[in-house]
Amino acid sequence: MKINSAFPSKYLKESDLGGREVPCVIDRVTIEDVGGPSDPEEKPVMYFVNKAKGMVLNKTNSMYIASKYGDETDDWKGKAIIIHPDSTMFQGKMVPCLRVRFPVLAATDDSNIPF
Repeated sequence: MKINSAFPSKYLKESDLGGREVPCVIDRVTIEDVGGPSDPEEKPVMYFVNKAKGMVLNKTNSMYIASKYGDETDDWKGKAIIIHPDSTMFQGKMVPCLRVRFPVLAATDDSNIPF
């Protein structure tokens, strides 16, 4: 048994990706209490088309998405992103995290690429 299956989370975690990148289409962003009963904390949560779990957005991922799709989260609906596992420094330690990037369109004719 994987220990994470003993403690399922409502929200997407790095371990849910199994080391893979996952392309997703944004469905909606809501504000939710993601803290515990004794420590309420409201954050934006991004949900995806045909995916069960939402991703709690931190400032880094939020600002990155806003740089491409604008700062109005209602306008993110239907937009594509790729979620991938990464790591970040937190309280002096490297910890796993989720990051986002944008899909890259494949070039169909590379004859005009200047290199």
